[in-house]
Amino acid sequence: MLSYRHAFHAGNHADVLKHTVVVQLLRYLGKKDKAYWYIDTHAGAGAYSLQEGYATKTGEYESGIAKLWNRRDLPQALADYINEVAALNADGELRYYPGSPYLAWRLMREQDRMRLFELHSTEIEVLRHNFREAGRRVMMFAGDGFEGIKALLPPPPRRALVLVDPSFEDKRDYARTLNCVEECLKRFATGTYAIWYPQVTRPESQRFPEQLKQLQSTNWLHATLTVSRPPEDGFGLYGSGMFVLNPPYTLAAAMKETLPWLVKALGQDDNAQFKLEHRMD
Repeated sequence: MLSYRHAFHAGNHADVLKHTVVVQLLRYLGKKDKAYWYIDTHAGAGAYSLQEGYATKTGEYESGIAKLWNRRDLPQALADYINEVAALNADGELRYYPGSPYLAWRLMREQDRMRLFELHSTEIEVLRHNFREAGRRVMMFAGDGFEGIKALLPPPPRRALVLVDPSFEDKRDYARTLNCVEECLKRFATGTYAIWYPQVTRPESQRFPEQLKQLQSTNWLHATLTVSRPPEDGFGLYGSGMFVLNPPYTLAAAMKETLPWLVKALGQDDNAQFKLEHRMD
């Protein structure tokens, strides 16, 4: 479990979906003057090089962010996301990819706060280095975000986006995610919770969306992006999903425009597809 490094996968199709949603959620929270918190249970390193190190070993970004980088016909939600990635690549060349913490930092205002958890001993040190000049607005914790988050809820401003996105390399992460979010809702029912999950051939992944729906009968949105048919050997990521509890009313329309476009741009075979479902009060 602790061998996982997100840098291998930075900027892939799953990151495109996840970070497009995250940017929309943060932009919505920023529309009101009142402060909010951004809480990340599995923060990773915060930002990643695409031209050296781990990312070059897999090149996954080439079938994700790289396919969008020079497009000029992006739907608005994707344009918002690409603008934030571009802020880390001032010369216009795609060299670096922002993780969720960096995107949140870019969109935060002076009154907002960020709380980041990372269990991997090397990743937390890189994360601390990347945010070494952030000051007291950012707090980083070396530990298990599933457990640590409970002490932070409810946050003082009673407004927050909580991102829960473990690697799911350990199949126990599915049950731990469900338990974590259920406990969080008891402490802070009105928070916005964004849960990322992989589409893989594991049965735990197949039943996960329906289990998420049981956490709350209404006020949820579920979006998936499938880029290919499942691999014949049963290994590998062929898509991903984002499940959002208490989403803003604007998110469904944004994803309705975005997801079909992404299928065409990132689809790898005739099984490429999307799903968008939501239930609101």
